[in-house]
Amino acid sequence: MNSGITVTNTRSKIYILAITAVMSAVMCVLAPIAIPVGPVPVTLATLVLLLSVYILGWKFGTVSIIIYLLLGMAGLPVFSGFSGGLAKLVGPTGGYLIGYIPMAVIAGLFIEKTRNRLMHIVGMVLGTAVLYVFGTAWFCVLTSSALGTALTLCVIPFLPGDIAKIVVALLFGSVLRKSLTKALN
Repeated sequence: MNSGITVTNTRSKIYILAITAVMSAVMCVLAPIAIPVGPVPVTLATLVLLLSVYILGWKFGTVSIIIYLLLGMAGLPVFSGFSGGLAKLVGPTGGYLIGYIPMAVIAGLFIEKTRNRLMHIVGMVLGTAVLYVFGTAWFCVLTSSALGTALTLCVIPFLPGDIAKIVVALLFGSVLRKSLTKALN
């Protein structure tokens, strides 16, 4: 099985907690950098999320994302455009932020439970689709937008970039995990 960094002793536990914190920090540094393309900006957040679950497995990868969200909710400027606060989470694009949690769980489980790279792709695509569902539904409710309008504004422009992020995660995720596991030993 492909299970992220294995936690077997005290040194390993400290190491995985440190890597979890580092991945949260990487998310906090890269996610605010945004290219506005409409109501939802393009960021590197989903790439960092996918790399987190590759490196840490689904549990600690998801924890790193939750830490990021809590830091943003507390007001640190870690969301797109260097914004933060609870208002961002409950605003029109907040569903995409909340959608990071099920995306991490779904993609992480597929990555962790199999060595089959095709299944890794399936998991990342399925996780991304669930992210889109959360975010788009939230956007539609809060803006009273029709589904077609929301898809045109909030999903379709992001498909090529998200495909590229999945490819990058697929190419580098297992390499990073192996390097970090080797450093632990």
